[in-house]
Amino acid sequence: MTDSAQRRTVRIAAAQYPIERFATLDGYREKIARWVGDAASQGAELLVFPEYGAMEYAGAAGTAASDLAQSLAIVSHAIDDIDDLHADLARRHKVHILAASGPVRRGACYVNAARLFAPSGRHGVQDKLIMTPFEKGWGISPGGENRVFATSLGRIGIAICYDCEFPLVVRAQVEAGAMIVLVPSCTEFVSGFNRVRSAAISRALENGIATVQSPTVGSAPWSPSVDYNRGAAGIFVPAEHGLSEDGVVASGVLDKPGWVFGEVDIGRLEQVRASGEMRNYHDWILQPGAGALPPVEVVDLR
Repeated sequence: MTDSAQRRTVRIAAAQYPIERFATLDGYREKIARWVGDAASQGAELLVFPEYGAMEYAGAAGTAASDLAQSLAIVSHAIDDIDDLHADLARRHKVHILAASGPVRRGACYVNAARLFAPSGRHGVQDKLIMTPFEKGWGISPGGENRVFATSLGRIGIAICYDCEFPLVVRAQVEAGAMIVLVPSCTEFVSGFNRVRSAAISRALENGIATVQSPTVGSAPWSPSVDYNRGAAGIFVPAEHGLSEDGVVASGVLDKPGWVFGEVDIGRLEQVRASGEMRNYHDWILQPGAGALPPVEVVDLR
């Protein structure tokens, strides 16, 4: 039995996550616990937070929060404590949580790391692989490994924001068994949000998978990294009669904080691959230039 065959339908919560500032770190911890509890109480099994949402943690650091270098260092130094919080919430609520990504120091540089927590107590890390111009300016470096995570919900991939705009990144995850690919995002303009959304929809179509976009929203003028945020969460599948006429399982209201919920039937996606209107997943190899992709590491979180 494949990993994805262990479960059929997955209820997903994608966050439209507002960046706020707290007087103390307890305020941050209480917010994360409240958001997780709210989604879990509504039956969500997989909770997705956005790219760079972890920068919110720096808000309690006073004037240091307004300095880019200091704020990156503050969040990186605290990442173990942030992870302990998410691991505890995943175990307590029996859910899978993609924590908001943030800077993590590796040697002399930072990477943009997303961490997926399972009810088992295990977690895995996916670094962003392709840097945007502003990340290069911050001194963020690309990660080196493309991974897929084996969970009780099936195999899950993570393509952080800009990574989703590159088909081969996601295709490699799909060939390693991913049926759901999570797309945490952080975009300053609506145009950026729509680029990532369009990419997520395209990756779902060409691979016969579900993709889940979770953005930061709102303004945080105290932060040099996440000061302006536009977007709406979405859950996408191939446009297919009997599955979704437009490929959109769920979509939020632009810039409105809150959870967006949707259910994805993994079994139905597998049927679409085998006998749907089109055969994009299987016909991938027919396009000029298609060939073998670099191997993807599979991390077991069960």
